[in-house]
Amino acid sequence: MRFRRVTRVLALGLAALGIGLCTMPAQAEQSAGTTCQDLDLPVTLVGTQQTIYGKLCTPAGAHTVQVLVPGASYNSSYWDYPYTPETRSFRLAMNRAGYATLTLDRLGTGRSSRPASLLLTSFSQADVVHQVIQALRAGRGAPRFGKVVLGGHSVGSAITIIEAGTWHDVDAVLVTGLTHGINALGAVPIVGSLIPAKLDSRLAKAAGDLGYLTTAPGTRYASFHKPGLPVPGVDEADEATKDVFAPGEVVDTVLLGAVLPYSRKINVPVLLVMGNDPAFCGGLTAPDCGSAESLRKAEAPDYSAAAQLQTFVLRDYGHALNLAPDAPLYQAAVARWADTTVGH
Repeated sequence: MRFRRVTRVLALGLAALGIGLCTMPAQAEQSAGTTCQDLDLPVTLVGTQQTIYGKLCTPAGAHTVQVLVPGASYNSSYWDYPYTPETRSFRLAMNRAGYATLTLDRLGTGRSSRPASLLLTSFSQADVVHQVIQALRAGRGAPRFGKVVLGGHSVGSAITIIEAGTWHDVDAVLVTGLTHGINALGAVPIVGSLIPAKLDSRLAKAAGDLGYLTTAPGTRYASFHKPGLPVPGVDEADEATKDVFAPGEVVDTVLLGAVLPYSRKINVPVLLVMGNDPAFCGGLTAPDCGSAESLRKAEAPDYSAAAQLQTFVLRDYGHALNLAPDAPLYQAAVARWADTTVGH
């Protein structure tokens, strides 16, 4: 049974402002013909000046960029996983497939600014991502890209859906780790793992104000990897690279599935990728993610016909899809979909 949807008009008093990009020296990249550079992007958040960090990696001849937004308690390392990157770095796989990538640290995380946590919601983060996309399309301070694929994971997917549904300035949308239903029982381990980031010895100094949250040490496997089998080194690297999030980001994410049909506003192709996700699949209130077809059947009513919704399921892993041993299957599916919808 789905939550009953209600229509609400939300005032997004967040005007999209022009921004520039400050680039760092290019870094060497192991993939032949790909160059990477650190970007510090000045943005406006609810009238305050902030800086969002992104790593731009561009293969020779690429005209399409994938802008990638991580989920709660993750930063850009989720898309460029440092442990066994040949298997688990989505960024590396897309570069090898011919696509440029911009992996972002959401505001409040990584090398980005840490504004007051109360300012951060999925809606305000979406406005910031919109400013980034506009700068890339204009080529202000960085190579200009003619096509943009916007991708997200979990909370990052909510941000992606809001951005694409509001401003219609991207060519395709990748949604991972998020459906329009929540399995309350499956979400219990995640909720139970949350603590103020100030209480985490590794994150305390950089955590920002008391409103920021993270996961308690030693809980990430149960929250984000199950039912996948433990892989030595993966959980340890996940713990070492974990980050913080603001509660408002999660509240918006829940409302997006239960109340606001924002995904129906997307008018470009959408690929939805899920694992065997305890929090967003199964039970009475979440879709059946047992196959790509059952997932598509459940989720299609929440997308417009223009989205041409396609689905892919990585059956043997949980929420953090990029960390799965068979992540290359999902990477290849994304590359095939991108090839047929937008091209390099």
